[in-house]
Amino acid sequence: MKNDIGKLSVKIFYASLNEVNPYNSVKSYTDTIRSIYQGNAFNRLLVAGLGKAACPMAKALEEQFKDIITAGIVITKHGHCPSQHRPDKIKVFEAGHPVPDEKGLQATEEIVKLVSSADDKTLIVCLISGGGSALLVSPYEGITLLEKQNITEMLLKAGATIDELNAVRKHISKVKGGRLAEIVYPARIISLIISDVIGDRLDVIASGPTSPDTTTYNKALSILEKYGLMEKVPESILSVLHKGANGSIPETPKEGNRIFIKVENLIIGDNKKALIATVEKARELGLDAEIISTEISGEAREVGKWLAKKAIETRNELRMKRNKKVCLISGGETTVTVKGNGKGGRNMELALAFAIEIEGISGVTLLSAGTDGTDGPTDAAGAIVDGNTVSKAKSIGLNPEEYLMNNDSYNFLKKIDDLLITGPTGTNVMDIQIMVIE
Repeated sequence: MKNDIGKLSVKIFYASLNEVNPYNSVKSYTDTIRSIYQGNAFNRLLVAGLGKAACPMAKALEEQFKDIITAGIVITKHGHCPSQHRPDKIKVFEAGHPVPDEKGLQATEEIVKLVSSADDKTLIVCLISGGGSALLVSPYEGITLLEKQNITEMLLKAGATIDELNAVRKHISKVKGGRLAEIVYPARIISLIISDVIGDRLDVIASGPTSPDTTTYNKALSILEKYGLMEKVPESILSVLHKGANGSIPETPKEGNRIFIKVENLIIGDNKKALIATVEKARELGLDAEIISTEISGEAREVGKWLAKKAIETRNELRMKRNKKVCLISGGETTVTVKGNGKGGRNMELALAFAIEIEGISGVTLLSAGTDGTDGPTDAAGAIVDGNTVSKAKSIGLNPEEYLMNNDSYNFLKKIDDLLITGPTGTNVMDIQIMVIE
């Protein structure tokens, strides 16, 4: 979308990305790390990173501690480590997301090997960001990578929330749910974390490799039952979950476990921080801006309908008050229950549902996008739609409801040039919706 309001929305969106820039976020904590390293007379500094923001985070750390870092490895998503973000000394692996792949398996083995060498004179800095659950992959004994890929795809297509997906993943992994901290004990760990989950829950972000786990094997089983997957899940996975539920194998480490005494988990960037910057930029551009929700969740198309209703109500109020422009901002992460065979992502599905609801209504524009620059298995971050989107599509023979039912929002929006394509942004703090209402 190339009209003025669309361009305005993009400016506001980029302001949010700048506020949660991973490079700057890590740089602001380097004095803390240096003080801990020197104050405790550590003689080794190891770096282990995982997530879509791993490269710029590692770059910032390396620039400050290049002569001190003993060794380091980070894993990020394919295409998320451009040359300007790539560290020199810290080794980079690029792997599959949201479904794990062989590269992630190999990279995780390298990280485990590296941190297993740590002792009580070692400081490990973990750089954790969204996407880490898929990238840090080490299946529990008896489970293959293919089986883990299958269960991940099943849960994603069923519309499982990130909490539910990660609860299962933690209990079929050797490194998630606090188990990475278990491996490195008694070494000291500082985890710098960019949150991509509602409420910044440490055990959910990247499946909490250095955090106490609040979920159980029984919880994982109940999630599979909820989505009707008990008969579809590989037997090896069910076997591990049942053994864990009956106490035959240990639970993930919980709060109070001694392994966390030397672990410090620090949130250095999140969605709320991005939303505040979004409001500030919108006001700078002359809009009356406010945050309407920091916890957007649920089925994407239903959230799209709710946002459309909110936009229409606000527009009617503006007509009575004769105000000019309002910017309503929200953030969070929706889900999509995949029933069709199309191509799309949660932001595009939300935007298409929104566009259908506001068909023919002028003065309402929505930008919905993933802060990582990718929405589902596509090259788009999301979309920008308005009251003309559906009529524009119908004029070239497209049926928006059919595309929505087939979960094919990407192809629909691409044909009418309403996609937002940013490329990988280097950060990841869930999704942002920006509604400009005249």
